[in-house]
Amino acid sequence: MKLLEDYKRISKVTKKNIKIYDSTLRDGAQTKGVVFSFEDKVRIAEMLDEFGVDYIEGGWPGANPTDDKFFKKISKFKNSKLVAFGMTRKHGKSPENDPGLNSVLNSGASSACIVGKTWDFHVKKALKIKFEDNLSMISDSVHYASKRLDEVMFDAEHFFDGYKSNPKYAKQSIKIALDAGAKWIILCDTNGGTLPFEVSKIIREVIKIVPGKKLGVHFHNDTDNATANSLEAVRSGVRQIQGTFNGLGERCGNVNLVNVISNLCLKMNYNSKVRKNLKKITHVSRFVDEILNRQSNRNQPFVGSAAFAHKGGLHISAVQKDPRSYEHIDPETVGNERILVVSNQSGRSNIVNQLKKLK
Repeated sequence: MKLLEDYKRISKVTKKNIKIYDSTLRDGAQTKGVVFSFEDKVRIAEMLDEFGVDYIEGGWPGANPTDDKFFKKISKFKNSKLVAFGMTRKHGKSPENDPGLNSVLNSGASSACIVGKTWDFHVKKALKIKFEDNLSMISDSVHYASKRLDEVMFDAEHFFDGYKSNPKYAKQSIKIALDAGAKWIILCDTNGGTLPFEVSKIIREVIKIVPGKKLGVHFHNDTDNATANSLEAVRSGVRQIQGTFNGLGERCGNVNLVNVISNLCLKMNYNSKVRKNLKKITHVSRFVDEILNRQSNRNQPFVGSAAFAHKGGLHISAVQKDPRSYEHIDPETVGNERILVVSNQSGRSNIVNQLKKLK
């Protein structure tokens, strides 16, 4: 009964806009076996722009020659905003004199996503600095960047682990970024170990200090919960989802934007710029794999070649009568197609004849 009530409530939700932030060109490059050429990045970026994602993260200016060339050649898109990724100033340097930060600010992109530490463990073990020094690095960097660019996002690295370890400090780190001028606060599950029930609980607390309309999330998929976590985050009030096409990324990958976008638009009644182009999502997914010379996952939800494949007499017979018998959506809504597979195990002697009649 509770499940039915939740479904009815979700279906009646006003169609709020969700921003889609694609990090395929940077996070995707961390995938084992994936190497982007300059031409690869340009072709994928053009496809993403045509599809209509809100933000395209072009890479990390100053990190490698390919990213430098990309930002030198491309400064804006037709439909999407170009974002440069980078980190806060280093300890002991001012924002004005930090080469890494200024490479991001001088990239030509009008938006930047700046990553900083929010987990006390990382501040102690990785940076080996005082907690207050890390907060100053965040505040100084965001404030300086906000004066130079139209839009600055603060990427709260390891936020969910940080919150579970030291909620006071984790919240302090994002509040100081907001006060310094960040337009978005991105809560990251960098290790990918957070579960959906934890996401909703933590975001309910975060929204008390950062409005949901300024919150985004970025989940890794190490527990196979990245999609569920992203959807739960939206239900909890966040308004930006970051991820990659086909779940590209280090270790087990990032959240797969194919699944998130399809579920948000078709199941949860949310709006996004990409909604009008949803029929192109299968093409975009396969295009990315083709550019990277990767074999597409045939079992990938929504866009896989087997996502709407039926085998066996019982299933095929029912699908012939009404596809809703074994399909949760019409495959055409995501640009995919139905496949009926007949074998000697189908269990119905007249299946082949029935299929011939359909043709």
